[in-house]
Formats: sequence, structure tokens, C-alpha cells
Amino acid sequence: MATTYHFNKPIFRALLSRLFCIAMLLFFTHDAYAQRDKRMIRMAKIEVDTNQLEAYHAALLEQMHTAIRKEPGVLSYYAVADKKDPSKITIMEIYADSAAYKRHIATTHFKKYKTTVEHMVKKLELVDLNFIGSAKQPGL
Repeated sequence: MATTYHFNKPIFRALLSRLFCIAMLLFFTHDAYAQRDKRMIRMAKIEVDTNQLEAYHAALLEQMHTAIRKEPGVLSYYAVADKKDPSKITIMEIYADSAAYKRHIATTHFKKYKTTVEHMVKKLELVDLNFIGSAKQPGL
């Protein structure tokens, strides 16, 4: 014996309409987020000759400050050294997008930095990262 189901057509249409709206919202929200955050984030793990740390720091700081001052696509730099081994330096670089990064590595100041430090750097590892989120104190 066949079972027949009856449903209220206006309620079914309203439910279907809401499900469609939710699906579209999820689709476009994800798409908008992906389009909005085109930043390129790179971490450079560097090992520097311990006898040349001071000269390396000077070259790095000059390059970082020049890039921030001259290039709107270079959003931020953070450079830190391992407390136990100061020759191990990690740099977090954030660019507006990959095009900004490509422009950056073609600049005179970046090429000067690379030439200056090439004999100081013993090891270099570049790691590209995806942004998940951030938190900071107000005003920082």
C-alpha cells in the first residue's frame, strides 16, 4: 500500500526559498572573503653567520624601513631572533597581494639588501602562509 504525503505548498515554497537564500549567502560570503583577503604572507627563516650579525641587522632594518616607506603594497614586517641562538632569525612579511611581492623583489633597495647579505646568510627557508585571523590590543 502506497503512502501519500500531503504538504502545504506555500510553506514548502517559503522553506525552499529560505534554503536557497542560505545557500547563496554561504556561497557569496565565502567568495567575498576569498576575494577580500588576497594578502601574501611569507615567513623567512634565516641563519646568519654569527660574526656578521650586527651588519646583517643593519642591512635588514634598512631594507624593511625603506620598503614600508616607499611601497604601499608592503603592509608589514616583523623580524625576530631566537633568544638562545641569535643567528636564527625569522621574518614575517605581509604584502597586499602577490603582485606587490613581485614588485618588491624588483626594487633597488631589495636588490641592494640581497647583494649585501648574500655572504652573511648561511641558510634561508621561505614558507608561504595562509591567513587565519589576528588579535591585538587596541592602539597597537
